[in-house]
Amino acid sequence: MKNSTDRMLTRIKSVYMFIYENGTVSTQELVDEFGTTPRTIQRDLNVLAYNGLVTSPSRGKWTTTDKKVRISS
Repeated sequence: MKNSTDRMLTRIKSVYMFIYENGTVSTQELVDEFGTTPRTIQRDLNVLAYNGLVTSPSRGKWTTTDKKVRISS
């Protein structure tokens, strides 16, 4: 894979783990934690939501779903 793809996948996995470990988090908390733009975080959240890994119970808030996930390094 390309280096940029590796970085993106690593960031998406980190975003998922952050939400998983912290419960419900806001989009702004993710922006602050990962030092990226709101648009980048939104793209990452869209990937996670598309795959059924996160859901938004209210606007701007995110939490993980009950879908089983196997995290590889």
